[in-house]
Amino acid sequence: MIYELATIEELQAVYDLVQHTIKIVYPKYYPAEVVGFFCELHSKETIKRDIENGYVSVLKIDGNMIGTGCFEDNHITRVYVLPEHQKMGYGTFIIKNIEAQIMEKYDKAYLDASLPAAALYEKLGFSTIKHERYLVENGVMLAYEVMEKELNKASTDICYDGRRFIPKMNSENGEVNEQTIFTYHQKGKLLWAEYSGGNILKGFLIGTVSINGELDFVYHHMNQIMQVKTGKCHSVPTVLEDGKIELSEQWEWTSGECSKGESLLVEVSHGNQ
Repeated sequence: MIYELATIEELQAVYDLVQHTIKIVYPKYYPAEVVGFFCELHSKETIKRDIENGYVSVLKIDGNMIGTGCFEDNHITRVYVLPEHQKMGYGTFIIKNIEAQIMEKYDKAYLDASLPAAALYEKLGFSTIKHERYLVENGVMLAYEVMEKELNKASTDICYDGRRFIPKMNSENGEVNEQTIFTYHQKGKLLWAEYSGGNILKGFLIGTVSINGELDFVYHHMNQIMQVKTGKCHSVPTVLEDGKIELSEQWEWTSGECSKGESLLVEVSHGNQ
């Protein structure tokens, strides 16, 4: 899995992905006039401008483009995942990457949420600040939500002790997979975990928890072919409505090829809190 800046050579592929997703998903929520409005809003010329300005990234699996995200300043302007890949965490992964980039300069992120996407954004911590209506063709009104999220809000109430996680997504150069289980422990700012399963015989990580709940740690494990691998990682948590945690991770091998990657971990059970 790779999430990277789109190139101008990928303009047609990004445009086709967005248009296909709108035409398949939006008719379930909106009349034809509104569907047409969204198709025009995300025109090829608009996407071309966004790519040229460095606003657009694409998510690829095995070289195939399955999603795209776009933001300008602190406004998320476009997030689309192909219908057959929805409800698998890829939209969350794209949004988390955009948030991390926005956070470098801003404390808040904003977006205009369509009806199909509003529930996902609420789950990820966005809240509605305004209900808007826009007149499109034939007197049809488009209803949408203006939403915001505080990105640097301290989360000192997060405790990782006893929590268990599994990877939901990982870059192609990673070794953990959905069969790998991480069991976390915490004492004050000290964090450590054991992990095993799937490609991993035995692994261990140790690091620190910051005031906002973000994690920095080093890890090492032995894989199924008896190789010892080492790396370092920075994790950003999201507390979901049910109290469970998702970890959006940026990691780097410190052995072997020393390549970088991204992963998304999801909590599978609660421990002591």
